Amino acid sequence: MRLLIVEDEAKTGDYLQQGLQEAGFVVDLARDGRDGLHDALCIDYDLLILDVMLPGLDGWGVLRGIRAAGKDFPVLFLTARDEVDDRVRGLELGADDYLVKPFAFAELLARVRTLLRRQGRGREPEVLRAADLEVDLRRRRVSRAGQRIELTAKEFALLELLLRRQGEVLPRSLIASQVWDINFDSDTNVIDVAVRRLRAKVDDDFAPKLIRTVRGMGYVLEEPACG
Repeated sequence: MRLLIVEDEAKTGDYLQQGLQEAGFVVDLARDGRDGLHDALCIDYDLLILDVMLPGLDGWGVLRGIRAAGKDFPVLFLTARDEVDDRVRGLELGADDYLVKPFAFAELLARVRTLLRRQGRGREPEVLRAADLEVDLRRRRVSRAGQRIELTAKEFALLELLLRRQGEVLPRSLIASQVWDINFDSDTNVIDVAVRRLRAKVDDDFAPKLIRTVRGMGYVLEEPACG
């Protein structure tokens, strides 16, 4: 899935691009409205995240140009303009959603995925699996070897992230931003404690062991190699 961000604030744009790339998307970033409109018209994107107050051409103008050209991919406005009139204007121009800054990345990611599903662009599996571990995303149920496992909301989110990125070593900073929506503090052990509790529920009484610590790097969920 390929996304376009049009955002002139460097820190916000870089943060969004990194976070969405870590969530598995291919992400392009434009710093002003004219470049954003050019990219949106020339490349077949699955979704656009658009600021309103942009140099060169504001977000309203970008959206008008996109819709006038017949581009129907979802557009999510992400802006500090929180007046009702601004939201109504954006939706009337053809935006699909409107999120006000400051924002929580977890909410933005959820909205992106929802918009993609509505458009039939981001169909995701309802069940994630590794060995005899199964996670039913729709019913929020976890089982291993046919045995039901009860998880807290954060444990479920952590397990879902590990399964979606199965085989990848996930650094603590990524886990902190994706599951807790916080910047990782090296002085806290919240991530290690959470992983330890998750292991106790999904690994300790089962074989093979699926969650592994990679010293100095982070955590990975994967099935052990045969042989």
